[in-house]
Amino acid sequence: MIEDIALWVSLPTPALLLDANDRILESNPAAESFLNLSEKALKNQVVWEKVLIDSPLDGPFERAREQQTSLFINDVFVGSGMSAPQHCNLQFSPLQNRDGVMIMIISPQQIVSRLVQNTVTGKAARSAIGMAEMLAHEIKNPLAGITGAAQLLSMGLSPEDQELTDLIVAESRRIVKLLEQVEQFGNLRQPSRKSINIHDTLDRARQSASVGFGAHMMFVTDYDPSLPRALADADQLQQIFQNLIKNAAEAGGPGGKITLRTFYDASLRVLQADGSHARLPLQIEVIDDGPGLPPDIASNVFEPFVSGRENGTGLGLALVSKLIQDGGGWITVDSAPGRTVFRISLPRADTDDGDD
Repeated sequence: MIEDIALWVSLPTPALLLDANDRILESNPAAESFLNLSEKALKNQVVWEKVLIDSPLDGPFERAREQQTSLFINDVFVGSGMSAPQHCNLQFSPLQNRDGVMIMIISPQQIVSRLVQNTVTGKAARSAIGMAEMLAHEIKNPLAGITGAAQLLSMGLSPEDQELTDLIVAESRRIVKLLEQVEQFGNLRQPSRKSINIHDTLDRARQSASVGFGAHMMFVTDYDPSLPRALADADQLQQIFQNLIKNAAEAGGPGGKITLRTFYDASLRVLQADGSHARLPLQIEVIDDGPGLPPDIASNVFEPFVSGRENGTGLGLALVSKLIQDGGGWITVDSAPGRTVFRISLPRADTDDGDD
């Protein structure tokens, strides 16, 4: 398969050759050492079952194969069931004159700089959230006084002046809602995970949205009726669904469409920091046909205070991400003009018995 065997064997970077069915055709010694697996253990195996990556890549990888283009993935953790994860960059490229065959190159990075950066960034983020919580608590009390004073003033004013006091009340209430979001973000209870029916929870969120903030949108459901029960916190999951549907409704105009889709993907596994991997086969997608995420924030959309809307708080999607991660799940987004997909991946319950 490899024309220059000497070059392939001496290549210091871990590399795998993949066939059109994602099976490993060849592995060089560097890959075997990196994964702590022999050539025999790797050959003819599905790559995603042997090489564990902390980010679902099946969609982008398939597009790269179909279009015969290279795919670069930076800042992911890669390992196997026999090796601890390492911070790496990945490259996938088509092999010339071999239909569907791709070469996968794993470039391990020094993990110390990543940990230092994450530690500093994490401390800064926690400090910012803590400061915001303190300010939120202190600001809400005087705001209540301002709102009450404006309401009293409006009783003896002309209609023209009442418009100004009404504006004061409305803006004060808007600020209070923002402050409550900040407080909520920093004071989340630990999830209470039980066996639940995802479709019941998703339908409750849809019904609530369809008579409220999503009344201007058309809802389409595409459910897998055989989907097993999930291991999740029902109340927090409904809050997650409502936030994502609200985000989709705000992105779409009147007559826009929101599609709620569920399906099962047994192959999806996410690598955890301790080297183990979690199976997350239950997939829930919230799809809208709006303009898509602004390119400059697409990669940071789950970070606190990042928003693509003029008056957005930047806390809604950060809250969603925190709730999902605390509950042992995973969330990704794939956005382009006319189609934005937020996908949640959840573990299934060990048994089909339990409380909804």
